[in-house]
Amino acid sequence: MTGQRDRWAELTGGEAGEKYARRFAQLAASGHDIHGEAAFCAALLEPAARVLDAGCGTGRIAIRLAELGHHCTGVDVDSSMLAVARRDAPTQEWLFGDLSRLDALGLDPDFDLVLAAGNVIPLLVPGTGPTVVGHLAAALRPGGLLVTGMGLDAAHLPLPEPPMTLTEFDDWCTRAGLTLRQRYATWSGDPYQHGCGYAVSVHSRPAS
Repeated sequence: MTGQRDRWAELTGGEAGEKYARRFAQLAASGHDIHGEAAFCAALLEPAARVLDAGCGTGRIAIRLAELGHHCTGVDVDSSMLAVARRDAPTQEWLFGDLSRLDALGLDPDFDLVLAAGNVIPLLVPGTGPTVVGHLAAALRPGGLLVTGMGLDAAHLPLPEPPMTLTEFDDWCTRAGLTLRQRYATWSGDPYQHGCGYAVSVHSRPAS
């Protein structure tokens, strides 16, 4: 652990798992599609791919990707969220860990795709962004993809203002050896334009 609480923990007290799960269950019951992130990632993957869901929360995305035939590992530092994931999908791999210490988990660096959705990046412990992105990049196989989704303004974040810019994030990715491949404004693939309040980014690790 870093000794500091991430912004998510500051917002929730680390006890949001059941509340978060109920929210998405209610959305699904009302007819909303809650699998947009999983569908987006699945379109990028070959069958039976290895996926690391970094900041997996209650496991909603990783569980859906596993239902689609992929091999998913989830990592989160919020034990209340992991408790829900383990209850809902007990046979999947769920790891308790701080993303700034991801290297301490001993994961094989052969993931086809690493996902950080749900504002994982903006909600990191302040100052740890470059380290976390470096660890996520290191978990990828050559040619693997880092997929992220993040709010860029207060309307798309549970924060009064964004803690970093998209330019800063891209710089962290460049320093980690990643190249921006695609960027969208939504998980549905709407085109990204400068000034959008949300960005879905696909960065790739060099193939060799």
